[in-house]
Amino acid sequence: MHDVVPASELHDRMLRFRRQMDTENPGWEAVVIFGKINLYYFTGTIQDGMLIIPERGDAVFWVRRSYERAMDESMFPDIRPMKSYRDAAEKMSIPQHRIHMETEVVPLALAERFRKYFPFSGILPMDRQAAWTRAIKSPFEQSLMKRAGNIHRTVLEENVPEILRTGMSEAELGTQVYSLMVEQGHQGIVRFGSFNTEIEVGQIGFGESSLYPTPFDGPGGCRGVCPGAPVLGSSTRRLKKGDLVFIDNSCGVGGYQTDKTMNYMFGTSLPEGVIDLHTRCVAILEELVHLLKPGAVPSKMYAAIIDSLDPEFLDNFMGFGNRRAHFLGHGVGLVVDEIPVISRGFDEPLQEGMAIALEPKKGIPGVGLVGIENTYLVTPEGGRSITGNNPGLIGVY
Repeated sequence: MHDVVPASELHDRMLRFRRQMDTENPGWEAVVIFGKINLYYFTGTIQDGMLIIPERGDAVFWVRRSYERAMDESMFPDIRPMKSYRDAAEKMSIPQHRIHMETEVVPLALAERFRKYFPFSGILPMDRQAAWTRAIKSPFEQSLMKRAGNIHRTVLEENVPEILRTGMSEAELGTQVYSLMVEQGHQGIVRFGSFNTEIEVGQIGFGESSLYPTPFDGPGGCRGVCPGAPVLGSSTRRLKKGDLVFIDNSCGVGGYQTDKTMNYMFGTSLPEGVIDLHTRCVAILEELVHLLKPGAVPSKMYAAIIDSLDPEFLDNFMGFGNRRAHFLGHGVGLVVDEIPVISRGFDEPLQEGMAIALEPKKGIPGVGLVGIENTYLVTPEGGRSITGNNPGLIGVY
C-alpha cells in the first residue's frame, strides 16, 4: 500500500503533541479528536470515529466506519470498533472535568452527543497545540510534499503555457489544470482549516477577474462559476490577446499539499511598468527566502518587509482596494492554511523542517494581480523551494 504512515512516525507525533499539551496546558486531563485532518495526522487513516488521548494512559482510536479500512491502512497501536459512543463509554472512561477538543472544527451538536455518554463539565481548545505539532514536517512528510511540489512545478511552469488558447473560458482552464495534475499524481482534493473555506482547483482569473472580491482570506480574487459556487473560474470570461492569466492553486500527494502561483502574459507582453511591479514582488520573495532560517521570527520578517515599502507600492499590495491580506506567507501541509504565518502576532521563531508558502502580490487596476508564490522548507541556509524557481511570469505568444 502506498504512503502508509510508519508506526514510528505516529509514535513521534503523539509524543510531541503530549509535550505541547504539557507545556501550554499543565494539568490537562484528556483530549478527544474528531476532525479528519488531526485524525489522519495521529492515526494515519481518515475514518468516522474519535481519538481519545488521556493525560495518563494510552490513546485509543474508536472507529465507527470503517473499522476494516482503519485496520488495513493504519499502524496506530490501539484501534477499536464502535457502533456508537455508548460502546466506547462502556469500555473506556475519561475524567469528568474539562475536555480538550478541536473547537474550530467540532459542531456543538456533536459535542453534546459525545457528552451524553462521556459527561464532562466544559470544553477547552487544543487546535493550537495540534497545529504547532503539525508545523514541523518530518522527512516522511517532506518527501510527500516534494512529490506534490514537483507535480505543481511541472503543470504550472511547463504544461499550462501549452494549453492556453484564445477563446477558452476560465472554467475550461481550471478543468484542464485539474486533469493534468490528477494525471500526474495530485490527490484530487484541496483542504483548508479555516471554517467554511471552499476551493476547487484554485483561484483562476483572466485580467481583472483576479481582482474580483471573494470571502477568501488571501490577496487574490476569483469571479467563479456563480454566486452559489464562487469557485474554479467563470464559464463566460474568455481568454483574449493581452490578458494576464492568474493561477493560484494547490497540489497534494498523500494528504500533503504545496501552494504555488503563476502568471502568464497571453498573446503580447504586458506594459513595462506592470512587469516592473511584478519584478519587485519577486525581489521581495527572494528577500523573504533568505530569511527563512531557524530562529527567524515571522512577525519581525513581516515588519521588516512592510516597513521598507513606499506608500505608492503598498497601495494594492497583497490585495486590491480595501481587501488586503495582512500576511506575506503561511504554513502549508495537511491543510493549505497552516501555521506559522508571516504576519504580525506570530512571535515564535521558525524551526527547521517547517514548510512555508511565500506570496508577495500586487493588484493593478485594469490588469489583474501580479506577483508570485512558491512553497519552501525552512533550512539553516534559508528557504529551499519545493515548487520550482521560475520568476512567476511567463509569456505565451
